[in-house]
Amino acid sequence: MKIDFANLRYQHELYKDEIEAAILKVARNCNFIMGDEVRELEENLCKFTDAKNAITCSSGTDALLLAMMALDIKPGDEIITTPFTFIATAETIALLGAKPVFVDIDEKTYNIDVTKIEGKITPKTKAIIAVSLYGQPCDLEKLNAITKNYQLSLIIDGAQSFGATYKGKSEVHYCDIYTTSFFPAKPLGCYGDGGAVLANNDKFAQKMKMLRIHGQNKRYHHKYIGLGARLDTIQAAILNVKLKHYKEDLALRQEVAKKYSVSLSDECEKKEIITPTLIPHTTSAWAQYSIRVKEEGKREKLQEKLKEAGIPTAIHYPMPLHLQECFAYLGYGKGDFPIAEKVSEEIMSLPMNPYLSDEEISYIVGQL
Repeated sequence: MKIDFANLRYQHELYKDEIEAAILKVARNCNFIMGDEVRELEENLCKFTDAKNAITCSSGTDALLLAMMALDIKPGDEIITTPFTFIATAETIALLGAKPVFVDIDEKTYNIDVTKIEGKITPKTKAIIAVSLYGQPCDLEKLNAITKNYQLSLIIDGAQSFGATYKGKSEVHYCDIYTTSFFPAKPLGCYGDGGAVLANNDKFAQKMKMLRIHGQNKRYHHKYIGLGARLDTIQAAILNVKLKHYKEDLALRQEVAKKYSVSLSDECEKKEIITPTLIPHTTSAWAQYSIRVKEEGKREKLQEKLKEAGIPTAIHYPMPLHLQECFAYLGYGKGDFPIAEKVSEEIMSLPMNPYLSDEEISYIVGQL
């Protein structure tokens, strides 16, 4: 059997007629930048999340930049975040001249350990960027208490979590600005790069709308130094189609995750592997289903054996950010964030998409 990790081809076949008609409509209208489909998508994102404002943009990375620029993050400011995430989270902080301040992760959820945040707050701290890793929200109630107590802004990096909920509501309702990515392999993906920022604060939203078009408040009049960060109309058209089916896709992802966890329960009891843990009151978008392979040195051998059996795997992520060469200037070293380092040596993602059949799941678990 040969397993597809994300199965994008199958998804395209499911919605092919709708998607290709939507692309053709954009091509025939020749309104490739900021066309009607972009406005339509922003309205649809608001309806889906009950957010007051949605601003589409060119990538999840640019979404983070827009969020921090809206909050007026300046060189010398400090932003607290996790070292166990895709580099864009901290990279964008550094690009604005601010300082990423890392906090170790919770060993069960792999999200930032909220109990360790207060010890890292200084007079220079302006915001916290919490990452909803693999699709699961952080402990947003405790995060909100911290940001309120210290008068800090909260950005949620939801590049992997669009559609996830905390206490029945979308994450945008627990932060100043929520960012997400529509990279093709994300739970809601387009056919190239794409992203969005969501906010209930009208002031932030209006500023980000200008920032994504070079800080422009009317044609060739620029209020801010901004970015060229618009979402292409074709990508918006594709996302409008996929968003119609997204609730069903999310439900299927949750079913796949549940089947994995039940099937792997015997191995968990033997302590050979650790399966994902969901905190109470949350639903995950299940961007990844990531297990931990406990025995030292076994992960890479296991990956090779699974590859031979036609089962692709991935490591999200093999090296924490504090040990990356580009962040050497921050002065961190090995041992500074032991949980993030330990997890990075054990984590392994199994194939995850809404269309994995019971037969495929059984085969993957059996081979594992």
